[in-house]
Amino acid sequence: MQDYKDLRTSGYLYVDKTALIYKLATEGKQYFLSRPRRFGKSLLLSTIAYYFEGCKDLFEGLAIEKLETEWAQHPVFYIDMNKESYTDFQSLLSGLGTNLRGLESVWGSNPEEDTPTARFEGLIRRAYEQTGKGVVVLFDEYDKPLIETMDKPETNERIRQELKGFYGLMKSMDKYLRFVMYSGVTKFSKISIFSDLNQPKDISQSSVYAEICGITEKEMIDNFESDIRELADATNKSYEETLSELRRRYDGYHFAKNSAGLYNPFSLLNTLDDKEFGTYWYKTGTPTFLVKLIASGEMDISNFEDKVSIEANRIDEFKVGEYSPVPILYQSGYLTIKNYIPEDNIYVLGFPNEEVKYSFLDDLTPTFLPLKNQNPIDFSAYKFAVAIRAGDIDAFMGLLRARFAAIPYDLKGKSERSYQLGFYLIFTLMGQYCQTEVKSAKGRADAVVMTKDAIYVFEFKLQPGSTAEEALAQIDDRGYLIPYTADHRRLVKVGVEFSKKERGISRWLLKNS
Repeated sequence: MQDYKDLRTSGYLYVDKTALIYKLATEGKQYFLSRPRRFGKSLLLSTIAYYFEGCKDLFEGLAIEKLETEWAQHPVFYIDMNKESYTDFQSLLSGLGTNLRGLESVWGSNPEEDTPTARFEGLIRRAYEQTGKGVVVLFDEYDKPLIETMDKPETNERIRQELKGFYGLMKSMDKYLRFVMYSGVTKFSKISIFSDLNQPKDISQSSVYAEICGITEKEMIDNFESDIRELADATNKSYEETLSELRRRYDGYHFAKNSAGLYNPFSLLNTLDDKEFGTYWYKTGTPTFLVKLIASGEMDISNFEDKVSIEANRIDEFKVGEYSPVPILYQSGYLTIKNYIPEDNIYVLGFPNEEVKYSFLDDLTPTFLPLKNQNPIDFSAYKFAVAIRAGDIDAFMGLLRARFAAIPYDLKGKSERSYQLGFYLIFTLMGQYCQTEVKSAKGRADAVVMTKDAIYVFEFKLQPGSTAEEALAQIDDRGYLIPYTADHRRLVKVGVEFSKKERGISRWLLKNS
């Protein structure tokens, strides 16, 4: 639910964030907050709106009830950029017009104000003059017009220029304002609000405000224990097993150097409501422009497993036209902070949780492993897992051979890197159904798959030049099996040849150890 009043008056549960809202309202004036979609930004702004409208009764029993004493009423301008889908410049004017007409019905209009920025300025002045109170301006999803036109450079630039003046107006109207907040997914460096003087305070990576959106594990347990127990009963798990599953799937977001992990609230609440684990946040899929950015460069997606590094001063903004998708991958929730290296001022990023990891890689698979007149269901990770769990390595390798054979012959860049990336995607996606480890450091086998009865160690070689026999020898020579020798399960070595000539897997050898 995104409307705070509706939530509070209809008997729903609210995880109390009002102490942080009071801190915002009393310690500053203009703010910017970036968070991934479905993380509660709209609900946060709605809560702030009712607070500044003086609706004391809606905050009964919450932290802010004991902190606030005045409950002054201010004119609140809620600019909701979600009201429109942005395909061209006209759709931007339509979206701004919808917002402004609603405000003009309350505060009046002036026919001489003939641009969105002029109309906005007039509205702020009139509201201040009519009430004698500073105006509160809340921008919800300020960046949506820019994100939705990123694949249309000319339209994007024209929209940016219009928004530059519209949003930047807040700098010159400071004396008429009580509070301003911009919220969105990403921080666009070329929007004027992030340059010059009087720019808003960016709290996106503030440790103080890290928990203002999202749900901590403590908040989850304190507020939803009975729901978690119902989920445990519905899924035939213990309470502790259910907590562990929730943690793996939906926890793990970090928005500051030293902050608690946060659950994606949309996925968590849907899971508790449906009483089953699913991929709720991800159902809308990866934006096309992100897939294009990743596919067009040399980015190794296997590094998304906690090995993406970026300078701290580059993580918080995205520059249109630059190749690196890392800042927007972080800001939009596909990567999150895993570590901070202070001596180098470097962040290390990785997937926040399994929901994002598996869904993201599944979305990328058609781009990196396109099929030639084949049904993707025939090559789902589940089918690979079923074969290997049954101990049928020949069936598994047959699927793997067929998957690579289904890639079009004219695939650009069908090289050793293409094969490595292909097997990484397949083996990693199998991790949803059985335990897998994919090569992440020098001296480890290319892939390890663990089932109830056996542990399979894979080594891949590219022909001409290397053979399946050499792959088996390498497993022995480098001691890839040593970590598993104390395990009771059967150990199986699998040497695999990729053939450049045949454009796929040519042969494989198995050997029990």
